[in-house]
Amino acid sequence: MSDDEPTLPALTGYRVLELGTLIAGPFCGRLLADHGADVIKIEAPDRPDPLRDWGQAELDGHHFFWTVHARNKRCITLDLRGERGREIFLELVATADVVVESFRPGTLEKWGLGYDVLSDRNARLVLARVSGYGQTGPHSRRPGYASVAEGVSGMRHLNGFPGGPPPRAALSIGDSLAGMFAAQGVLTALLARERPGGRGQVVDVSLAESCLAMLESTIPDFSATGLVRGPGGTRLEGLAPSNLYRCADDRWLIIAANQDTVFARLCAAMDRDDLVTDPRFATHTARGRNQDAIDAIVAEWAARHDTAMLTAILESAGVVVGPVNTVAEVVDDPQFRARDMLVPHHDLAIDRDVLGPGVVPKLDRTPGSVRWAGPPTPGAHNAEVFGDLLGLTEGELAALTADGVI
Repeated sequence: MSDDEPTLPALTGYRVLELGTLIAGPFCGRLLADHGADVIKIEAPDRPDPLRDWGQAELDGHHFFWTVHARNKRCITLDLRGERGREIFLELVATADVVVESFRPGTLEKWGLGYDVLSDRNARLVLARVSGYGQTGPHSRRPGYASVAEGVSGMRHLNGFPGGPPPRAALSIGDSLAGMFAAQGVLTALLARERPGGRGQVVDVSLAESCLAMLESTIPDFSATGLVRGPGGTRLEGLAPSNLYRCADDRWLIIAANQDTVFARLCAAMDRDDLVTDPRFATHTARGRNQDAIDAIVAEWAARHDTAMLTAILESAGVVVGPVNTVAEVVDDPQFRARDMLVPHHDLAIDRDVLGPGVVPKLDRTPGSVRWAGPPTPGAHNAEVFGDLLGLTEGELAALTADGVI
């Protein structure tokens, strides 16, 4: 094969059965599907995924969260609570590499579909389990949402301004982090499976632990010194100058020049080379101790320029700088456009293209892609999946539909 010959997406040939609803588990499935895995999303015949109706914007009764998170997936319906549905599911398990589920711990076992049963049918199966607190421990059976996971993990405490209530980001960060860790765990388990004697295993992902994993040095800082880090508002304590600064046109710009070399470039751009040798600001540590003072100096200088002029000055000087974009500005960003990070999804529910996020990460030899948006109808691929994989006939499918199995 020549270096220029196109290759298939990296996960082509792997099959994933996606159970569960809403964000964390489906986000894991989306990440795998983007890179070519055959992800088959399974919904209950009488209770479709609520994500179909989530999202703040609405057009003709249609919402768009589903459009993105169900992209590249085949969607079927199947009742796992009944004996016939369970048996059909186990037949699908025999063809699969991965099952992703995001139920409360114990749910699969209650249905007679614990990992012992699944692995008996397919010893190489990887089961990714996403839950609020994990499969074990005193809180494992509690329901969990991202908002609470962000709180109990300590992440939420670090957000906001000192003395104020800790706000949340207007996104389900805890869910997305758990979905990313689940996808990482799946890939790791698939690699381990390829070793001599390798077999499947359980990937146990907790929303709370996924948030906790992002806390940088806060835990050792406390363990060693008793320091309880608090929120820093628009900055990180001890990193300066690195903050939001208001420009003359009343817009905010982020200037990040806390590293010594970048700080020197900022001082040159400000025509303030004296700051480089000022004992208060000469080193990273000194600037951290005198954060308010250096922030005030930079803020006063920034306020003399409009956003475009200040950006041009700092970019020319090699200083890290950037705006606080709204989504309207994001979709016009030439960098995101050039790297295919804003890609059309043909949404069949409204029969038109809508933009969505591109595929991350980018692979140069086996890139992922957005091949289709989430199908709007539950069970859209029933005939295709059950017919092609299990050999069920049209008559058998009709009977299963009449019985509420699919």
